[in-house]
Amino acid sequence: MRLSRYFLPVLKETPSEAQIVSHRYMLRAGMIKQAQAGIYSWLPLGYKVLRNIENIVHEEQQRAGHIPLLMPTLQSAELWRESGRYDDYGEEMLRIKDRHGRDMLYGPTNEELITDIFRSHVGSYKDLPLTLYHIQWKFRDEVRPRFGVMRGREFLMKDGYNFDLTKEDALHAYNRHLVSYLRSYERMGLQAIPMRADGGPIGGDYTHEFLVLAETGESEVFYDSEITDLKFGDRAIDYDSVAECQAVLEEFTSRYARTDETHDAALFDQIPEARRRSARGIEVGQIFYFGTKYSEPMGAMVADAEGNRVPVHMGSHGIGVSRLLGAIIEASHDDKGIIWPEGVTPFHCGIVNLKVGDSEADAACEALYGALTALGLEPLYDDTEERAGAKFASMDLIGLPWRITVGPRGLKNGVVELTSRRTGESEELPPEAAVARIAQIYGKAVAAA
Repeated sequence: MRLSRYFLPVLKETPSEAQIVSHRYMLRAGMIKQAQAGIYSWLPLGYKVLRNIENIVHEEQQRAGHIPLLMPTLQSAELWRESGRYDDYGEEMLRIKDRHGRDMLYGPTNEELITDIFRSHVGSYKDLPLTLYHIQWKFRDEVRPRFGVMRGREFLMKDGYNFDLTKEDALHAYNRHLVSYLRSYERMGLQAIPMRADGGPIGGDYTHEFLVLAETGESEVFYDSEITDLKFGDRAIDYDSVAECQAVLEEFTSRYARTDETHDAALFDQIPEARRRSARGIEVGQIFYFGTKYSEPMGAMVADAEGNRVPVHMGSHGIGVSRLLGAIIEASHDDKGIIWPEGVTPFHCGIVNLKVGDSEADAACEALYGALTALGLEPLYDDTEERAGAKFASMDLIGLPWRITVGPRGLKNGVVELTSRRTGESEELPPEAAVARIAQIYGKAVAAA
């Protein structure tokens, strides 16, 4: 993509309504524009990151054996009356009537709708276990939406639902989701700590929230510092293995880590003082097991091996896809702008032409652009006539992990400059070597010349 043809409305000044880093940088980098309080248009740069996060979530969910579908944003109130939640959910639910006077709602979550799908099509234990999920827009009418996408009213969320014959099977699904979430967050460059949480309006006795530590987090959290040393890494995992998934759960939840809602001061005091930590955290996901809370009142039953009709055991599992953009920025930025992890960056690198119109500089940039594109990478080529300082400031603000700078002086010596956004370190390399380095970083093979 050439910057001269791209829509990137970068702002030099910080809008007055932006109170936290992620909101400021998302507005300044031209990623979002507020449509109304808590509701945003996703501009091209922000939309690219949103889709990258969504793709990671899809890949890891399907790796775990979960099946995607898509449910509507509007739901019938009758389903929610069946479960007993329609009157209990509170004013966060947007309730509307259609032209025929039927009660509808803009879904804040989908337990009722997915249970209705299940009961309509599944009747035997032989069809279990089953986990269905989707990534869809949700709406919760926050009293005071703030902090940009961190606490908006409309948001994109992955919500998944498992259906199992027994509690033991459902708890394996719970563990399977925990593993898949750990993998997802690490691929995004985040350390999201699973913490014992409260079930809230979803319900359930088994629930963990995943929180990213950040000064602007909405939750106070308490944890054993040993947990921040844990990494899932690239280890192989058999999602069908109860023992393997249980072992990961125990590894990542055996140390103390709780939100303020479930904090137990007596248990916390048993941790060696040097390892006790309190901080702020941003919730980016939550998993629940709630048994037959929805299946019993809504008649989601299957025949077991003896022919008895029994309610299925269920759980729900959410990831805040749009909220993750804010969380990543809160965890990865400096005073110049965003620093995108390679896993979610909107463009793999930036190419900065220091002298547009110079035949050698133009040709070198075109060659770099073509070589990177041929490898399946997406560079953002700044071919505008802005001064060099403004080009560097924009690249720093939008946070691409790598920048290749091309100028007549370097080309006379046969080199371009490759710069890491995270460290600020630069290295002079022949153009072909710079391409090979970027390809290596992103795991792309470069054919020998």
